[in-house]
Amino acid sequence: MKDTIQLPIFKDFDGYSPKYHFFKNSLLGQIHDSLPWEKLSSLVPEKLQGPGAPRWFGARGMFALMFLKAYLNTSDRQLIERFNTDWSLQYFCGKVLASDQQIRDLTIMTRIRAYIEEHCHWEQIQEVLIDHWKQDVDNSHVLLMDATCYESYVRFPTDPKLLWECCQWVFEKQLFKKCKQLGIKRPRSKYREQKAKQLGYFRKRRKSFKETLKRKKSLVFLLEKGLGQLQEILDFYQGAGFRPNDFACLKTIKKVLVQQQFLLENPPSELKDRIVSLHKPYLRPIVRGKENKRVEFGMKAHILQTGGLSFIDKLDFNNFNECTRLKISTVKHTRVFGQTSQLGADRIYATNANRKYCTSKDIFTGFPKKGPRPHSKAEKILSAEVSKQRATAMEGAFGNHKNHYGLVKIRVKGDKREKLAVLFGIMAANAVAVAKRRNQQESPPINKAA
Repeated sequence: MKDTIQLPIFKDFDGYSPKYHFFKNSLLGQIHDSLPWEKLSSLVPEKLQGPGAPRWFGARGMFALMFLKAYLNTSDRQLIERFNTDWSLQYFCGKVLASDQQIRDLTIMTRIRAYIEEHCHWEQIQEVLIDHWKQDVDNSHVLLMDATCYESYVRFPTDPKLLWECCQWVFEKQLFKKCKQLGIKRPRSKYREQKAKQLGYFRKRRKSFKETLKRKKSLVFLLEKGLGQLQEILDFYQGAGFRPNDFACLKTIKKVLVQQQFLLENPPSELKDRIVSLHKPYLRPIVRGKENKRVEFGMKAHILQTGGLSFIDKLDFNNFNECTRLKISTVKHTRVFGQTSQLGADRIYATNANRKYCTSKDIFTGFPKKGPRPHSKAEKILSAEVSKQRATAMEGAFGNHKNHYGLVKIRVKGDKREKLAVLFGIMAANAVAVAKRRNQQESPPINKAA
């Protein structure tokens, strides 16, 4: 008889225990008090239904774990292991394990992300949090904006790497296995010879353009032949043993083949929606033009900041021009925080259309002055202060998100799940800022004379 794993028995915590008192006075407890748990819980169904629903935690517990993952900057496994041994994290989630119980399901975070992704959009979560935190925002008339890229965890993609990865999937993971399972003879191919040549190509530190082009042509021919052989087997056996994920991957590989055939005769600039990763086909190359990193692979985000709190205006895996978002961003800010009177943005936003719009709305900007009339002394001081805030506060917030809240390289798979990871990373940083701000306001002033 197989051993059965007993589900953990959760106990509701006692609000009057000494541990709970220590938790409420800690930074984690203050972060807990700064979040609107009831409104967040209302975004998902009360009864957790459907296959794979994480019933161990309610809606509040699922959102709490997402915040904890970003706040602690840990992996899924490390988060569950720490939850089993740290009573403060259990208080944060509203459930305390018994002394002889622990969570053994290390895939629970994956199912939580899938459940939240299915029932609510990231913009709904952000709207609830903005509405709750807007009372803690100082200088709400000042709006700062800038764009950044949150990279995904992928190796630097090249065409030979992508083509060889597709060939490995077609031949080793599908074609050879299917032939063995069905008891049929393998179709003839040059896969073994090409594998030896590919390993020799990878060993070279410097690859010439001719060598790379020769490898690409060989791999394109091999991939086209392998796809034809695999398709014949699938058609004859009516796709037996093929899972939905396999069909999705096969569709991606066929699109990669078409794109690589196009690139053999055309420049890369003429190709749209270029696939750079087999297992993350939604990724696109984001050309940023930075000195140390000319191209980034992830999602481009347009971020707004008011009173030290950052909010997302747009998330997209395709590149976009952020200067076209100025009007929309000011409208969003006005709808939530009231009239915008000062705006800080870099020079890419200083188009004629944006200047006319800001003038019509009586918004002071830090843009360079156009025309013969220079800034007055007061305008120069205000412009320098707004520009300084944008350069320090915004850039500092980007570095804080990436270095301390798990956004330096996003490891989850799926376009919606990556957007959720970015959202909770930014919102966790905001929750810490709100908690510290409230703590400073509530703490009594220090009497220096005493």
